[in-house]
Amino acid sequence: MKKILYIYFLIVLLGSCSHSPEWKLVWEENFDGQTLDTTVWSRIYRGTPDWQNTQSFDDRCYDMHDGRLILKGIVNDDLEKDPSPYLTGGVWTKGKHAFQGGRIEVKAKLQGAQGAWPAIWMLPFDTVKYHWPQGGEIDIMEEVGCVPNEVSSSIHCKAYYHAINTQKTAKKTLEGAQTEFHTYALEWDETEIKTYVDGVLLFRYKPEDHGKRNEQTWPFDKEFELKLNLAWGGDWGGMYGVDESCLPATY
Repeated sequence: MKKILYIYFLIVLLGSCSHSPEWKLVWEENFDGQTLDTTVWSRIYRGTPDWQNTQSFDDRCYDMHDGRLILKGIVNDDLEKDPSPYLTGGVWTKGKHAFQGGRIEVKAKLQGAQGAWPAIWMLPFDTVKYHWPQGGEIDIMEEVGCVPNEVSSSIHCKAYYHAINTQKTAKKTLEGAQTEFHTYALEWDETEIKTYVDGVLLFRYKPEDHGKRNEQTWPFDKEFELKLNLAWGGDWGGMYGVDESCLPATY
């Protein structure tokens, strides 16, 4: 059974029978209410990694209307309450909704801001058992605002990850990424991972040693959680500095 998931900052999970190439919709998220469906989603809490060190529960970093989830980055105006100079929004399915294989589609619009770092990505659902990078990471889409309209997809695992400069990645210049909605997709089965932008292949990962079930190159045979978040600054998002005059930023 194949599966697909959509997000507009809509999300849809599709599946199809193995004898048919057609996708079958099995789950979707339209963000058509006024609040998050907390049976599936939670706001992302603060953490020490670059991508997580400005995540906030602040209501000003979140909005939902007209079938859209809007994540925002803002300047923090109360450093006594929270010492982070910037606050950003993000949501994940951590501990609530897991995905393993299939097709995931996310429809999203980015914003060009020097320091912004929006992403659609996945980590193992069981983060206690599976640590990074051994547990694997799937980056469906990342963009840093200091390089406008350049989107990328990557995977990380024990053999291939950015700290040792061996990550597997692909980049694409996508005109209109910051002014229009585009569909970012992942197709993931037992042997390979592929990503697409508006139906055009962007990235493909199929390790040659997959038949040996080498966990160092293929840890993608378990459940993963989905993350949608806007980060600000850090080693990558802020590699050319940040420009807080661009805030508030939206994703």
